[in-house]
Amino acid sequence: MSTSAILLIIIVAYFALLLGIAFYTSRGSNNESFFIGNRSSKWWVVAFGMIGTSLSGMTFISVPGTVGTAGFSYFQVVIGYWLGYFAVAFVLLPIYYKMQLTSIYSYLDHRLGTASYKTGALFFILSRTLGATLRLYLVIKVLELFVLKDLGISFEFTAILILLLILLYTYRGGVKTIVWTDTLQTTFMILALLVCVGYTMNHLGLSLSGTWEAMTAKGYTKMVNTDIMSAGSFWKSVLGGAFITIGMTGLDQEMMQKNISVSNLKDSQKNMITFCFILLVANFIFLLLGGLLYLYADAQGITATGDDIFPYIALKSGMPFIITVCFMIGLISALFPSADGALTALTSSYCIDILGMKRRNDWDEQRKKRVRLVVHNTFAVVFLAFIFFFREVDNGSLITTLLAVAGYTYGPLLALFAFGILTKRNVNNKLVPIICIAAPIISYIIKEYDATLLGGYKIGLELLL
Repeated sequence: MSTSAILLIIIVAYFALLLGIAFYTSRGSNNESFFIGNRSSKWWVVAFGMIGTSLSGMTFISVPGTVGTAGFSYFQVVIGYWLGYFAVAFVLLPIYYKMQLTSIYSYLDHRLGTASYKTGALFFILSRTLGATLRLYLVIKVLELFVLKDLGISFEFTAILILLLILLYTYRGGVKTIVWTDTLQTTFMILALLVCVGYTMNHLGLSLSGTWEAMTAKGYTKMVNTDIMSAGSFWKSVLGGAFITIGMTGLDQEMMQKNISVSNLKDSQKNMITFCFILLVANFIFLLLGGLLYLYADAQGITATGDDIFPYIALKSGMPFIITVCFMIGLISALFPSADGALTALTSSYCIDILGMKRRNDWDEQRKKRVRLVVHNTFAVVFLAFIFFFREVDNGSLITTLLAVAGYTYGPLLALFAFGILTKRNVNNKLVPIICIAAPIISYIIKEYDATLLGGYKIGLELLL
């Protein structure tokens, strides 16, 4: 039996395990289970499971690949993430719990009005659809190139099959299910990461200190960029990372639906702080793996770089089969927490924020369920369309693309919440949609010509602001 066939069997077995968990956790589920898990999730389960959602297949492949050209500079952004999680825990979570929100965008309705509420929800739907499908595309691309192509299975068939499987195990349980499936998948991903780091160090005959010295000699450990004019300078990266976290976690229904599924504010805050410390360590290990992969590539004469280096070394360079298996399990474990949560969150937001399901007293439980399932299926089709779109425009380093997308689409959402929380003024609701659409367009134009317009200054992640 070929290696590709064995890997396919492992992937199928993994899906079967997910479906088993989904069946068990979705027993007796209803719409409240789907949207917020009946507010009965354990804080430590949510904290650990959120690691997988935050890291995703994008981190698993792209972050190690950035070390070759940017060293450890991505860790500047991670420090910003860490600071942002404290703001989420102690500013946003108290608001969400005080108002007992199912959709966090309901806050905008209470504070600023219906137009702001709908605009915020629509920007979330756009942002999360783009981000989730970009992550999905990257993993499906790797599966196709290194496993499924050898078996004659096409990219298109793989994309359709994966979305169908995600639909199957989120269909009934929603948040109630994904809190547990994400925990399982995070466990597999972290174990795979540690095995890959340990094996590569051992193969190169390096201790931890020896690894650091070897990477430093190659310039891979450079972390702090002090050039204020550079797009990747330290303070820009930290500031941008902090606000990306506030936008992509604190103002994101996918991430917050899990947090508000915890029974009380204190435990939810405990979950968020625990999560942010684990995430700090996990991202550092991904960068450490990146440095090791480039050292291994140099030693073996491998020329793969960027998003291709980890898949190539794990699957095509003659690594032991256990490393190939660990990579594949880690990859699919990184894929599904971001995809299943996004599909559930988008369904929740559209049903509650756009269709107003909570206010529809004329709909019985069965009708609400039918509408929810139609919306759920529709978003799966939308995901498929965007995956095919990204296949056409792939530029080879998608972590940069993802952060750029976040900067443009989460900016208006961040502005609406900041205005509502930091001021007591009201807004002209008729102008809100126009301003929120104009802001990303203006930001894009300024960024395209930043060096000319700003005297050589390059805009980085502070684009979000």
